[in-house]
Amino acid sequence: MVDMDDDLPHITRTADSTGWTAEMVESADAIPHDIWDTCAGNQNPMLSHAFFSALENSQSACAETGWIPRHLVLKDHSEQICGILPLYLKTHSYGEYVFDHSWADAWRRAGGQYYPKAQSGIPFSPVPGQRLLIDPGLPAEQARDAAAVLAKACLGCVDQLGLSSAHITFLSKDEHDALTLTSSDTSSDASPDAPSGEWISRIGMQFHWHNKSYQDFDDFLSHLASRKRKSIRRERRDIANAGVRLVQKQGDDLTAADWDQFYRFYLATIDRKWGGAYLTRDFFDQIHNSMRDHILLVIASHDGDPVAGAINFIGQDTLYGRNWGSLVDIPFLHFETCYYQAIDFAIANGLARVEAGAQGLHKVQRGYEPVYTYSVHHMNNAQFQDAVRDFTTREASQIERERQELLTWLPYKNSAL
Repeated sequence: MVDMDDDLPHITRTADSTGWTAEMVESADAIPHDIWDTCAGNQNPMLSHAFFSALENSQSACAETGWIPRHLVLKDHSEQICGILPLYLKTHSYGEYVFDHSWADAWRRAGGQYYPKAQSGIPFSPVPGQRLLIDPGLPAEQARDAAAVLAKACLGCVDQLGLSSAHITFLSKDEHDALTLTSSDTSSDASPDAPSGEWISRIGMQFHWHNKSYQDFDDFLSHLASRKRKSIRRERRDIANAGVRLVQKQGDDLTAADWDQFYRFYLATIDRKWGGAYLTRDFFDQIHNSMRDHILLVIASHDGDPVAGAINFIGQDTLYGRNWGSLVDIPFLHFETCYYQAIDFAIANGLARVEAGAQGLHKVQRGYEPVYTYSVHHMNNAQFQDAVRDFTTREASQIERERQELLTWLPYKNSAL
Protein backbone atom coordinates (compact mmCIF):
# COMPACT_ATOMS: atom_id res chain seq x y z
CA MET A 1 0.00 0.00 0.00
CA VAL A 2 1.33 3.44 -0.94
CA ASP A 3 2.39 5.67 1.94
CA MET A 4 0.99 9.15 1.32
CA ASP A 5 3.91 10.66 3.24
CA ASP A 6 6.49 9.13 0.89
CA ASP A 7 8.17 11.08 -1.86
CA LEU A 8 6.07 11.39 -5.00
CA PRO A 9 6.24 8.05 -6.81
CA HIS A 10 6.99 7.95 -10.52
CA ILE A 11 5.18 5.40 -12.65
CA THR A 12 7.04 4.76 -15.89
CA ARG A 13 5.82 2.70 -18.82
CA THR A 14 7.63 2.36 -22.13
CA ALA A 15 5.85 1.37 -25.30
CA ASP A 16 8.25 -0.65 -27.45
CA SER A 17 7.02 0.72 -30.74
CA THR A 18 7.03 4.37 -29.72
CA GLY A 19 9.47 5.01 -26.90
CA TRP A 20 6.77 6.90 -24.98
CA THR A 21 6.95 7.09 -21.20
CA ALA A 22 4.23 7.89 -18.70
CA GLU A 23 4.97 9.45 -15.35
CA MET A 24 3.13 11.04 -12.44
CA VAL A 25 3.10 14.69 -11.43
CA GLU A 26 1.69 16.07 -8.20
CA SER A 27 -0.45 18.93 -9.45
CA ALA A 28 -2.09 20.39 -12.52
CA ASP A 29 0.32 23.31 -12.23
CA ALA A 30 3.22 20.91 -12.79
CA ILE A 31 1.98 20.67 -16.39
CA PRO A 32 2.31 23.77 -18.61
CA HIS A 33 -1.16 25.21 -19.08
CA ASP A 34 -0.78 25.63 -22.84
CA ILE A 35 0.20 21.97 -23.29
CA TRP A 36 -2.68 20.83 -21.06
CA ASP A 37 -5.19 22.94 -22.98
CA THR A 38 -3.85 21.78 -26.35
CA CYS A 39 -4.43 18.18 -25.29
CA ALA A 40 -7.82 18.92 -23.70
CA GLY A 41 -9.18 20.98 -26.58
CA ASN A 42 -11.75 23.74 -26.27
CA GLN A 43 -15.00 21.75 -26.21
CA ASN A 44 -15.45 21.68 -22.45
CA PRO A 45 -14.09 24.39 -20.12
CA MET A 46 -14.19 21.97 -17.18
CA LEU A 47 -11.42 19.99 -18.85
CA SER A 48 -9.22 23.07 -19.02
CA HIS A 49 -6.06 23.59 -17.02
CA ALA A 50 -7.67 26.62 -15.38
CA PHE A 51 -10.49 24.53 -13.92
CA PHE A 52 -8.26 21.82 -12.46
CA SER A 53 -5.79 24.42 -11.18
CA ALA A 54 -8.60 26.31 -9.46
CA LEU A 55 -9.88 23.14 -7.79
CA GLU A 56 -6.44 22.24 -6.49
CA ASN A 57 -5.12 25.68 -5.54
CA SER A 58 -8.35 26.60 -3.75
CA GLN A 59 -7.96 23.48 -1.57
CA SER A 60 -11.19 22.05 -2.93
CA ALA A 61 -9.44 19.02 -4.46
CA CYS A 62 -6.36 18.30 -2.37
CA ALA A 63 -4.92 15.74 0.01
CA GLU A 64 -6.81 17.24 2.96
CA THR A 65 -10.14 16.71 1.20
CA GLY A 66 -9.27 13.21 -0.01
CA TRP A 67 -8.31 14.14 -3.59
CA ILE A 68 -4.54 13.66 -3.93
CA PRO A 69 -3.41 14.90 -7.38
CA ARG A 70 -1.29 12.37 -9.25
CA HIS A 71 -1.84 13.26 -12.90
CA LEU A 72 -0.27 11.03 -15.54
CA VAL A 73 1.64 12.65 -18.40
CA LEU A 74 2.73 10.84 -21.53
CA LYS A 75 6.04 11.93 -23.06
CA ASP A 76 7.60 11.10 -26.40
CA HIS A 77 11.24 10.22 -27.01
CA SER A 78 12.18 13.93 -26.90
CA GLU A 79 10.47 14.39 -23.51
CA GLN A 80 7.63 16.42 -25.01
CA ILE A 81 4.22 15.89 -23.38
CA CYS A 82 1.76 14.42 -25.87
CA GLY A 83 -0.94 13.12 -23.52
CA ILE A 84 -2.46 13.67 -20.07
CA LEU A 85 -4.75 11.61 -17.84
CA PRO A 86 -6.20 13.72 -14.99
CA LEU A 87 -5.80 11.38 -12.03
CA TYR A 88 -6.27 11.46 -8.26
CA LEU A 89 -5.58 9.06 -5.45
CA LYS A 90 -8.87 9.05 -3.55
CA THR A 91 -9.26 8.27 0.16
CA HIS A 92 -13.07 8.09 -0.10
CA SER A 93 -15.76 7.79 -2.78
CA TYR A 94 -17.46 11.18 -2.52
CA GLY A 95 -17.72 13.79 -5.25
CA GLU A 96 -17.56 11.28 -8.12
CA TYR A 97 -21.24 10.55 -8.96
CA VAL A 98 -20.47 6.97 -10.03
CA PHE A 99 -21.12 5.16 -6.81
CA ASP A 100 -18.86 2.34 -5.61
CA HIS A 101 -19.54 2.42 -1.85
CA SER A 102 -20.85 -1.14 -1.94
CA TRP A 103 -17.65 -2.29 -3.65
CA ALA A 104 -15.57 -0.58 -0.97
CA ASP A 105 -17.65 -2.21 1.76
CA ALA A 106 -17.26 -5.66 0.23
CA TRP A 107 -13.50 -5.13 -0.11
CA ARG A 108 -13.31 -4.13 3.57
CA ARG A 109 -15.40 -7.09 4.70
CA ALA A 110 -13.03 -9.38 2.80
CA GLY A 111 -10.18 -7.99 4.90
CA GLY A 112 -8.73 -5.54 2.39
CA GLN A 113 -8.21 -1.79 2.24
CA TYR A 114 -10.11 -0.20 -0.64
CA TYR A 115 -8.68 3.28 -0.21
CA PRO A 116 -6.71 4.89 -1.66
CA LYS A 117 -7.89 4.11 -5.16
CA ALA A 118 -6.98 5.70 -8.50
CA GLN A 119 -9.72 7.98 -9.82
CA SER A 120 -9.67 9.75 -13.19
CA GLY A 121 -12.36 12.35 -13.74
CA ILE A 122 -13.29 15.96 -13.09
CA PRO A 123 -13.65 16.40 -9.32
CA PHE A 124 -17.22 17.12 -8.18
CA SER A 125 -18.40 17.31 -11.80
CA PRO A 126 -20.41 14.49 -13.42
CA VAL A 127 -19.63 15.88 -16.86
CA PRO A 128 -19.04 13.45 -19.73
CA GLY A 129 -16.12 13.99 -22.08
CA GLN A 130 -12.58 13.00 -22.98
CA ARG A 131 -10.39 11.69 -20.19
CA LEU A 132 -7.38 10.44 -22.17
CA LEU A 133 -6.26 13.88 -23.33
CA ILE A 134 -4.07 13.38 -26.40
CA ASP A 135 -2.26 16.03 -28.46
CA PRO A 136 -4.50 16.60 -31.51
CA GLY A 137 -1.38 17.09 -33.63
CA LEU A 138 -0.62 13.37 -33.49
CA PRO A 139 -1.70 11.30 -36.50
CA ALA A 140 -4.84 9.27 -35.81
CA GLU A 141 -3.09 5.91 -35.42
CA GLN A 142 -0.45 7.39 -33.13
CA ALA A 143 -3.17 9.09 -31.08
CA ARG A 144 -4.93 5.76 -30.56
CA ASP A 145 -1.66 4.16 -29.50
CA ALA A 146 -0.93 7.05 -27.13
CA ALA A 147 -4.33 6.69 -25.46
CA ALA A 148 -3.74 2.96 -25.01
CA VAL A 149 -0.32 3.55 -23.45
CA LEU A 150 -1.79 6.14 -21.08
CA ALA A 151 -4.56 3.77 -20.00
CA LYS A 152 -2.04 0.99 -19.41
CA ALA A 153 0.05 3.39 -17.34
CA CYS A 154 -3.00 3.92 -15.14
CA LEU A 155 -3.20 0.17 -14.58
CA GLY A 156 0.52 0.17 -13.85
CA CYS A 157 -0.09 2.83 -11.22
CA VAL A 158 -2.54 0.49 -9.47
CA ASP A 159 -0.10 -2.38 -9.48
CA GLN A 160 3.05 -0.46 -8.50
CA LEU A 161 1.40 1.54 -5.73
CA GLY A 162 -0.57 -1.39 -4.36
CA LEU A 163 -3.96 0.24 -4.92
CA SER A 164 -7.23 -1.64 -4.87
CA SER A 165 -8.61 -0.29 -8.12
CA ALA A 166 -8.69 2.27 -10.92
CA HIS A 167 -11.74 4.15 -12.16
CA ILE A 168 -12.14 6.40 -15.21
CA THR A 169 -15.54 8.02 -14.90
CA PHE A 170 -17.74 9.87 -17.40
CA LEU A 171 -15.33 9.23 -20.24
CA SER A 172 -16.46 9.50 -23.85
CA LYS A 173 -18.19 6.59 -25.54
CA ASP A 174 -15.30 6.25 -28.00
CA GLU A 175 -12.81 5.94 -25.14
CA HIS A 176 -15.10 3.55 -23.28
CA ASP A 177 -15.47 1.33 -26.33
CA ALA A 178 -11.75 1.34 -27.09
CA LEU A 179 -10.82 0.34 -23.55
CA THR A 180 -13.50 -2.29 -23.02
CA LEU A 181 -13.07 -3.87 -26.46
CA THR A 182 -9.37 -4.36 -25.74
CA SER A 183 -9.89 -5.31 -22.09
CA SER A 184 -8.61 -8.81 -22.75
CA ASP A 185 -5.11 -7.39 -23.27
CA THR A 186 -2.75 -8.43 -20.51
CA SER A 187 -0.16 -6.46 -18.66
CA SER A 188 3.15 -8.29 -18.36
CA ASP A 189 3.87 -6.50 -15.10
CA ALA A 190 0.58 -7.35 -13.39
CA SER A 191 0.67 -9.34 -10.18
CA PRO A 192 -0.20 -13.07 -10.61
CA ASP A 193 -3.65 -12.75 -9.02
CA ALA A 194 -4.53 -9.52 -10.86
CA PRO A 195 -7.33 -9.64 -13.45
CA SER A 196 -5.04 -9.31 -16.47
CA GLY A 197 -5.36 -5.57 -16.91
CA GLU A 198 -9.02 -5.63 -17.86
CA TRP A 199 -11.35 -2.65 -17.84
CA ILE A 200 -14.96 -3.28 -16.80
CA SER A 201 -17.71 -1.28 -18.48
CA ARG A 202 -20.27 0.56 -16.37
CA ILE A 203 -23.24 2.34 -17.90
CA GLY A 204 -25.05 5.24 -16.23
CA MET A 205 -27.72 7.72 -17.23
CA GLN A 206 -28.15 11.49 -17.26
CA PHE A 207 -30.67 13.92 -18.71
CA HIS A 208 -29.67 16.30 -21.51
CA TRP A 209 -31.72 18.84 -23.43
CA HIS A 210 -31.16 19.00 -27.19
CA ASN A 211 -31.63 22.11 -29.26
CA LYS A 212 -33.53 21.24 -32.42
CA SER A 213 -32.82 24.62 -34.02
CA TYR A 214 -35.45 26.37 -31.90
CA GLN A 215 -35.92 30.08 -32.52
CA ASP A 216 -36.86 30.90 -28.93
CA PHE A 217 -38.39 29.33 -25.82
CA ASP A 218 -41.92 29.57 -27.25
CA ASP A 219 -40.75 27.69 -30.34
CA PHE A 220 -39.41 24.94 -28.05
CA LEU A 221 -42.75 24.85 -26.21
CA SER A 222 -44.63 24.57 -29.49
CA HIS A 223 -43.02 21.15 -30.00
CA LEU A 224 -44.44 19.84 -26.72
CA ALA A 225 -47.76 18.13 -26.15
CA SER A 226 -50.43 20.61 -25.14
CA ARG A 227 -50.70 19.50 -21.51
CA LYS A 228 -46.94 19.68 -20.93
CA ARG A 229 -46.66 23.02 -22.72
CA LYS A 230 -49.36 24.52 -20.50
CA SER A 231 -47.69 23.07 -17.39
CA ILE A 232 -44.33 24.72 -18.12
CA ARG A 233 -45.97 28.03 -18.98
CA ARG A 234 -47.87 27.89 -15.70
CA GLU A 235 -44.66 27.20 -13.75
CA ARG A 236 -42.88 30.17 -15.34
CA ARG A 237 -45.92 32.40 -14.80
CA ASP A 238 -46.16 31.40 -11.13
CA ILE A 239 -42.50 32.28 -10.61
CA ALA A 240 -43.03 35.72 -12.11
CA ASN A 241 -46.23 36.27 -10.10
CA ALA A 242 -44.36 35.33 -6.91
CA GLY A 243 -42.14 38.37 -7.40
CA VAL A 244 -39.09 36.45 -8.64
CA ARG A 245 -36.86 38.11 -11.22
CA LEU A 246 -33.89 36.46 -12.89
CA VAL A 247 -30.75 37.86 -14.44
CA GLN A 248 -28.05 36.10 -16.45
CA LYS A 249 -24.50 37.33 -15.86
CA GLN A 250 -21.27 36.32 -17.55
CA GLY A 251 -17.76 37.56 -18.26
CA ASP A 252 -16.87 41.00 -16.99
CA ASP A 253 -20.43 41.55 -15.73
CA LEU A 254 -19.65 39.18 -12.86
CA THR A 255 -18.48 40.75 -9.61
CA ALA A 256 -17.07 39.63 -6.26
CA ALA A 257 -20.46 40.48 -4.73
CA ASP A 258 -22.14 38.03 -7.12
CA TRP A 259 -19.82 35.26 -5.94
CA ASP A 260 -20.39 36.17 -2.29
CA GLN A 261 -24.12 35.83 -2.86
CA PHE A 262 -23.82 32.61 -4.83
CA TYR A 263 -21.61 31.00 -2.19
CA ARG A 264 -24.27 31.77 0.44
CA PHE A 265 -26.85 30.03 -1.75
CA TYR A 266 -24.52 27.08 -2.34
CA LEU A 267 -23.75 26.60 1.35
CA ALA A 268 -27.40 26.90 2.37
CA THR A 269 -28.47 24.16 -0.01
CA ILE A 270 -25.50 21.92 0.79
CA ASP A 271 -26.23 22.24 4.53
CA ARG A 272 -29.87 21.29 4.02
CA LYS A 273 -29.18 18.25 1.84
CA TRP A 274 -25.72 16.84 2.48
CA GLY A 275 -23.97 18.76 5.24
CA GLY A 276 -20.58 19.17 3.58
CA ALA A 277 -19.49 21.64 0.90
CA TYR A 278 -16.96 20.38 -1.64
CA LEU A 279 -16.03 23.78 -3.05
CA THR A 280 -14.31 26.55 -1.10
CA ARG A 281 -15.09 30.23 -1.50
CA ASP A 282 -11.63 30.74 -3.04
CA PHE A 283 -12.51 28.36 -5.87
CA PHE A 284 -15.04 30.84 -7.22
CA ASP A 285 -12.54 33.70 -7.06
CA GLN A 286 -10.07 31.60 -9.01
CA ILE A 287 -12.48 30.64 -11.79
CA HIS A 288 -13.62 34.25 -11.95
CA ASN A 289 -10.04 35.35 -12.53
CA SER A 290 -9.12 32.66 -15.02
CA MET A 291 -12.27 31.60 -16.90
CA ARG A 292 -15.16 33.99 -16.32
CA ASP A 293 -15.80 34.26 -20.06
CA HIS A 294 -16.87 30.61 -19.91
CA ILE A 295 -19.27 31.08 -16.98
CA LEU A 296 -22.98 31.84 -16.92
CA LEU A 297 -24.30 32.74 -13.49
CA VAL A 298 -28.08 32.92 -13.10
CA ILE A 299 -29.20 35.00 -10.10
CA ALA A 300 -32.80 34.96 -8.86
CA SER A 301 -34.14 37.82 -6.74
CA HIS A 302 -37.35 37.82 -4.72
CA ASP A 303 -38.91 41.23 -4.09
CA GLY A 304 -35.52 42.73 -4.91
CA ASP A 305 -33.37 40.52 -2.67
CA PRO A 306 -31.03 37.90 -4.25
CA VAL A 307 -32.22 34.49 -3.00
CA ALA A 308 -30.96 31.81 -5.40
CA GLY A 309 -28.50 31.12 -8.17
CA ALA A 310 -27.10 28.55 -10.56
CA ILE A 311 -23.66 28.32 -12.14
CA ASN A 312 -23.20 27.00 -15.66
CA PHE A 313 -20.10 26.57 -17.80
CA ILE A 314 -20.23 27.52 -21.47
CA GLY A 315 -18.61 25.02 -23.83
CA GLN A 316 -18.13 25.18 -27.56
CA ASP A 317 -21.56 23.68 -28.25
CA THR A 318 -22.88 22.75 -24.81
CA LEU A 319 -24.02 24.53 -21.66
CA TYR A 320 -22.97 22.55 -18.59
CA GLY A 321 -25.20 23.12 -15.58
CA ARG A 322 -23.32 22.56 -12.34
CA ASN A 323 -24.15 23.93 -8.89
CA TRP A 324 -27.21 25.68 -7.59
CA GLY A 325 -28.34 27.02 -4.23
CA SER A 326 -31.25 28.84 -2.62
CA LEU A 327 -32.08 30.62 0.61
CA VAL A 328 -35.83 30.22 0.13
CA ASP A 329 -38.37 27.59 -0.82
CA ILE A 330 -40.49 28.95 -3.66
CA PRO A 331 -42.39 26.52 -5.91
CA PHE A 332 -40.72 26.02 -9.31
CA LEU A 333 -37.74 28.25 -8.44
CA HIS A 334 -35.30 25.39 -9.02
CA PHE A 335 -36.80 24.52 -12.40
CA GLU A 336 -36.71 28.12 -13.59
CA THR A 337 -33.23 28.96 -12.31
CA CYS A 338 -31.52 25.75 -13.43
CA TYR A 339 -33.47 24.37 -16.39
CA TYR A 340 -35.55 27.00 -18.15
CA GLN A 341 -32.94 29.74 -17.93
CA ALA A 342 -30.38 27.29 -19.31
CA ILE A 343 -32.65 26.45 -22.24
CA ASP A 344 -33.22 30.16 -22.88
CA PHE A 345 -29.47 30.78 -22.97
CA ALA A 346 -28.72 27.78 -25.18
CA ILE A 347 -31.31 28.82 -27.75
CA ALA A 348 -30.21 32.45 -27.77
CA ASN A 349 -26.56 31.46 -28.23
CA GLY A 350 -27.01 28.60 -30.68
CA LEU A 351 -25.75 25.87 -28.35
CA ALA A 352 -26.62 22.29 -29.24
CA ARG A 353 -27.19 20.91 -25.73
CA VAL A 354 -27.75 21.59 -22.08
CA GLU A 355 -26.25 19.00 -19.76
CA ALA A 356 -27.86 19.55 -16.39
CA GLY A 357 -25.82 17.16 -14.25
CA ALA A 358 -26.65 13.98 -12.38
CA GLN A 359 -30.00 12.58 -11.27
CA GLY A 360 -33.40 14.29 -11.47
CA LEU A 361 -36.25 12.35 -13.06
CA HIS A 362 -38.26 15.59 -13.01
CA LYS A 363 -36.04 16.84 -15.86
CA VAL A 364 -37.61 14.40 -18.31
CA GLN A 365 -41.06 16.00 -18.36
CA ARG A 366 -39.34 19.35 -18.97
CA GLY A 367 -37.73 18.19 -22.18
CA TYR A 368 -34.43 16.72 -20.93
CA GLU A 369 -33.84 13.35 -22.58
CA PRO A 370 -32.29 10.28 -20.88
CA VAL A 371 -28.83 9.53 -22.32
CA TYR A 372 -26.18 7.00 -21.42
CA THR A 373 -22.97 7.85 -19.58
CA TYR A 374 -19.90 5.63 -19.48
CA SER A 375 -17.24 4.63 -16.98
CA VAL A 376 -14.58 1.93 -16.85
CA HIS A 377 -13.19 0.20 -13.77
CA HIS A 378 -10.34 -2.11 -12.87
CA MET A 379 -10.21 -4.13 -9.67
CA ASN A 380 -6.77 -5.37 -8.69
CA ASN A 381 -8.11 -8.75 -7.59
CA ALA A 382 -9.46 -11.40 -9.95
CA GLN A 383 -12.42 -12.44 -7.75
CA PHE A 384 -13.54 -8.86 -7.19
CA GLN A 385 -13.09 -8.14 -10.89
CA ASP A 386 -15.51 -10.96 -11.73
CA ALA A 387 -18.00 -9.86 -9.06
CA VAL A 388 -17.97 -6.23 -10.21
CA ARG A 389 -18.32 -7.26 -13.85
CA ASP A 390 -21.36 -9.33 -12.96
CA PHE A 391 -22.84 -6.41 -11.03
CA THR A 392 -22.32 -3.86 -13.81
CA THR A 393 -23.75 -6.24 -16.43
CA ARG A 394 -26.96 -6.67 -14.44
CA GLU A 395 -27.04 -2.93 -13.66
CA ALA A 396 -26.74 -2.05 -17.37
CA SER A 397 -29.80 -4.17 -18.18
CA GLN A 398 -31.76 -2.41 -15.47
CA ILE A 399 -30.69 1.03 -16.72
CA GLU A 400 -31.69 0.12 -20.28
CA ARG A 401 -35.18 -0.88 -19.08
CA GLU A 402 -35.46 2.34 -17.08
CA ARG A 403 -34.34 4.45 -20.03
CA GLN A 404 -36.92 2.86 -22.33
CA GLU A 405 -39.61 3.66 -19.78
CA LEU A 406 -38.41 7.25 -19.38
CA LEU A 407 -38.49 7.82 -23.12
CA THR A 408 -42.27 7.40 -22.88
CA TRP A 409 -42.38 10.25 -20.36
CA LEU A 410 -40.90 12.82 -22.74
CA PRO A 411 -43.24 15.78 -23.28
CA TYR A 412 -42.72 16.13 -27.02
CA LYS A 413 -45.55 15.70 -29.49
CA ASN A 414 -46.02 12.11 -30.67
CA SER A 415 -44.27 10.79 -27.54
CA ALA A 416 -46.21 8.25 -25.49
CA LEU A 417 -47.39 10.15 -22.41
